[in-house]
Amino acid sequence: MNKFVKTLKNIFSIEELRNRILFTLMLLAIFRLGSYIVLPGVDPSQLNSDSGGILGMLNTFLGGSFSRASIFALGIMPYISASIVIQLLSMAVPYFQRMQKEGESGRKRINQITRVLTIVITLFQGSGYLYSTIPTEAIVIKQSLFYPASIIIMTAGTIFCMWLGEKITEKGIGNGISMLIMIGIISSFPTALYQEVAQLDQNILFVAELIALFFIVMGVVLLNAAVRKVPVQYARQVVGAGGKKRTLATGQRSYIPLKVNAANVMPIIFAQSLMFLPSMIANIWAETSDTARWVQQNFSDFTSVAYNATFALLILIFTYFYTAITINPDQMSEDLKRNNAFVPNVKPGEETSNFISWILDRITLPSAIYLAVVAILPAFASMLGVSASFSRFYGGTSLIIMVGVILDTLQQIESYLLMQNYDSMMKSGNIKGRQNVATV
Repeated sequence: MNKFVKTLKNIFSIEELRNRILFTLMLLAIFRLGSYIVLPGVDPSQLNSDSGGILGMLNTFLGGSFSRASIFALGIMPYISASIVIQLLSMAVPYFQRMQKEGESGRKRINQITRVLTIVITLFQGSGYLYSTIPTEAIVIKQSLFYPASIIIMTAGTIFCMWLGEKITEKGIGNGISMLIMIGIISSFPTALYQEVAQLDQNILFVAELIALFFIVMGVVLLNAAVRKVPVQYARQVVGAGGKKRTLATGQRSYIPLKVNAANVMPIIFAQSLMFLPSMIANIWAETSDTARWVQQNFSDFTSVAYNATFALLILIFTYFYTAITINPDQMSEDLKRNNAFVPNVKPGEETSNFISWILDRITLPSAIYLAVVAILPAFASMLGVSASFSRFYGGTSLIIMVGVILDTLQQIESYLLMQNYDSMMKSGNIKGRQNVATV
């Protein structure tokens, strides 16, 4: 406990880190406040607050704003969908590939296109949300005025959420978009925990659930922290070539830490952002088509076989996809060659790139399978009698997102602490430059 208190004191003793944390908390509070502001013209008492299936899971990610028909009802989900589309285009369309290679100017143009596409997606998703989830008896103004005004307000709300996420990333702590999703999930956890305790007749069952949840959390933490170390050898370099005596700096050994779960939480977010689309689209033709009715029923139930099979498949695909676009073996091979380094027993250049790709392919497969298994655990937990609200935290997307975001944020905080300690030791003179040399 004393160590924990000391760590908190160290965190808030660093002015920049303290300001970033307070700034992040302020923006997260604004985001939570907006989730309680209901759309104009809606009677909250007429809304169905008990959203089940996939809509209930989506409502968990949005912190309840989905079921409350708030101005942030769609949150940043349209932005995530737009990002997926742009990343897919960057893999297949030469125009977007050229923009990625243009550096900062290219990234700015891609961000602008992503924002415009977010508005387009929000208009479509907002229309589907208003017509499919808000009952007509809850609308207290003229529908001809309500629908266009609400679509505009929801679009503005999504853009504002996107702005909040970008500001948290820029001036706060952690990844802003992921932080918004995490705070929505955490906000519903106390209620889910209370409901689970209330429905159980025996305390031993609740203790067993907590023990199982503990081991699942530990497994997710291990997955996020696991790395595959690729050994790297730096060649000896001449330090003092002039004079009678030449010295060579001893070749150093190091390694490249390739994360087993390099994609982190993004495959889960990408897959989840697409999973509610089939049921919303099928709902349009559910009254006239048996196939559409089947799709609507199965993809609205997060415990169905069709839903979980599709969800797991999307996670497998997105894990490989996101790993491929974030880790470039060719670039890593070039960087090693430029720094006069090499992988032992592997020739520099193409063979090094192929070797890194070979390792990535083999560590990504178990990572993708593990992510998919953990993501569908809520369905099994629900079958074993765990309440629907609490089962969403019993593994699954909610847990993976929370663990991933929390670990990423803690790593950033730790970096600030290490930097502060390093600066303090440099100022105090406790660190002196050392060079391990060999005389030849």
